[in-house]
Amino acid sequence: MKQYLLITKPGIIFGNLISVAGGFFLASRGDIDVALFLATAIGISLVIASGCVLNNYIDRDIDSKMERTRNRVLVRGLIPARNAAIYGYLLGIAGIALLYATTNMLTVWLSLFGFAIYVGAYSLYLKRNSVYGTLIGSLSGAAPPVIGYCAVSNEFDMGAVILLIIFSLWQMPHSYAIAIFRLKDYTAAAIPVLPVKKGILATKKHIVLYIVAFVIAAVMLTLSGYTGNHYLVVAGVISIYWLGLALAGYKTNNDQIWAKKLFMFSIITITALSVMMSIDFKEPHKDGVWVAARMPSIIEHQVKVD
Repeated sequence: MKQYLLITKPGIIFGNLISVAGGFFLASRGDIDVALFLATAIGISLVIASGCVLNNYIDRDIDSKMERTRNRVLVRGLIPARNAAIYGYLLGIAGIALLYATTNMLTVWLSLFGFAIYVGAYSLYLKRNSVYGTLIGSLSGAAPPVIGYCAVSNEFDMGAVILLIIFSLWQMPHSYAIAIFRLKDYTAAAIPVLPVKKGILATKKHIVLYIVAFVIAAVMLTLSGYTGNHYLVVAGVISIYWLGLALAGYKTNNDQIWAKKLFMFSIITITALSVMMSIDFKEPHKDGVWVAARMPSIIEHQVKVD
């Protein structure tokens, strides 16, 4: 049983649950439906677990070539690959079914979108064939907080758009940092991440640009009226520090140590933002602020018509 737990990557699930909670509590604005939160958290955890299991199944050949992953369960043959694939599909079906039964169709579609990007677009093709795999894959990494938000709001409004942008932008320097301090692994497995294809210096430039964009996006939650000044201060200070750490990469004598520090602080950054948006929420003012069009589910609309 332990091996079946390990291939779901519990650490990744836990990290994503923090962002799910951030989006959920931001949309709740203090009026928390505990039952809905638990159902959303469990449902999306099952979907994420499914994605992780199927990613392990798909990547077992390249995992055997990398020091970091060569001891994974499927590489060592501790679980039959066929069993892992079936297990992954069952987890996904259970997660989507729970979200369908307890949330809304927008949440279900967003979950399917994130899953399709991660497993279908990223794991099956882009990771092995394109330097843009990280960019497209960032959309799946940004899905959990948006799913948490929309489970409450049932609309893809300005808040959901900002969350999608914040977390997509965060994914890029976070992932590039991993690619730098695991450069030998990615090179050995011929995975075309940016440091492998364009070099570390080019990657550092991309990291800085993405963090600058992240800083702007992060403060937009307050400027658009979704969060208060406490969130703004924390987001501003911690994001600027992260930017400073990125700029320090131009002077470092050890890219691997620097990249690992940047990676670790990226986790602190996004965790801090998720916590602050959970507790320093506001009712967004609509006047003078662009709001994305609502996206009611076609299925829900059809049910009402019928």
